[in-house]
Amino acid sequence: MAELFARESDRGLDADARRALVALSLVPGVGGTRARAIVAAFGDAAAAFRASAAALRRVEGVGPQTAAAIRAWDDGPAVDAQFARADAVGAELVAFDDDAYPARLREVYDPPAHLWVRGRLDPADTLAVAVVGTRKASDYGKRVASAFAEELARAGVTVVSGLAYGIDIAAHRAAVAAGGRTVAVLGSGVDVLYPARHAGTVREILDRDLGAVVSELPLGAAPDAANFPRRNRIVSGMSLATVVAEARETGGALLTAALALEQNRGVFAVPGSVFADAPGANRLIQAGAAALVMSAADVLAEVAPQAGIAPAAEPVSLPADLTAIERRLLDALSAEPRPLDAVCADADLDTSSALVYLLQLEFRGLVRQLQGKQFFRT
Repeated sequence: MAELFARESDRGLDADARRALVALSLVPGVGGTRARAIVAAFGDAAAAFRASAAALRRVEGVGPQTAAAIRAWDDGPAVDAQFARADAVGAELVAFDDDAYPARLREVYDPPAHLWVRGRLDPADTLAVAVVGTRKASDYGKRVASAFAEELARAGVTVVSGLAYGIDIAAHRAAVAAGGRTVAVLGSGVDVLYPARHAGTVREILDRDLGAVVSELPLGAAPDAANFPRRNRIVSGMSLATVVAEARETGGALLTAALALEQNRGVFAVPGSVFADAPGANRLIQAGAAALVMSAADVLAEVAPQAGIAPAAEPVSLPADLTAIERRLLDALSAEPRPLDAVCADADLDTSSALVYLLQLEFRGLVRQLQGKQFFRT
């Protein structure tokens, strides 16, 4: 096994240790916990590969089978392939002891021995909040995720999520639109974006230097279902707190909330309709497992003492050049969607006139329209 790393000697011991760490991660039966224990016992992964089976077995958690697998492992091309894939997508290895490794993730049970990172992790990411929820999000859930992520990002908080459909991607996009930082944690290799249709958002994060895409899985790893629970512990583990924007009664969002509780991190949930198909957030609140929050300001107020976050900015006032009719329409609207006929009745306007002015307000970013001719103030 020593020969595998000797050919990289011109790159120095650090390069050898990094190659060996990747090699160790590819050995069957060696997970993050064992890898960290092995590295701690021998100083680095390269030394572990030179150790005897007896010495390996003295490491806590390493039995005869794992020790034999480490001793027998000799697949230099697999290591080469990992670094070749990393070079192709601009990914870097961040080991547990590296300065760039997320500080809060080090504190959790079973943190990854290393991460593959595309983009840039920043010390500012210690001020991070996860925004998670169902893939089958309603318009309400997406609005919640977007509103919370935007306000958190504007307050200097990094928004962490899993790049999935629904709540996750709404949170990432809102953070990017606000010019804030966001970290997407994958249940696949960092070169296998899933879902693929979110590649545009990833490009924007990377091109604008607004965050990172990370995974503990080998490059090339497919998004298998078994990967996502482990992905979720990184989402919550990187974060001061987790916000459940909208959730089913089972699924990844509630698992992430449970992991956050185990990690002694704050858990918040945004209440939803009792008639909705996604009562998970309400159930968390009902069980006392999550604090009810109605805005990102509520979250910031809770985490500010431990994070040194500045108070949220005051709401932006309405433009001075609004017409009397536009003001009447805005007065008839709120953050909760209202049907067109109710808006028209309160604003004392006919449908045709109201639609013309509502469209103008929508162009100005003051109003949004949902399906079924429902409108709300942004």
